[in-house]
Amino acid sequence: RRDYGGRKLFQLLKRERIKKRIYKNREEAKTDIFDYVEKFYNAKRRHSACEDQAPAVYESAWFMRHGTV
Repeated sequence: RRDYGGRKLFQLLKRERIKKRIYKNREEAKTDIFDYVEKFYNAKRRHSACEDQAPAVYESAWFMRHGTV
């Protein structure tokens, strides 16, 4: 139950995007899926999983503390 949001995103992605399109190649599919996820995900809303910070702010702070991956 903990990853309900992730499962829901992928269900919507498959139903609304992938199953309705035929991609010419892998790169076209990756670009389209990336665009869909960027529009779906609200990077400005605060999330409890991110210490009640917006994901973009949390990620920036994480990289400042830890450097690159």
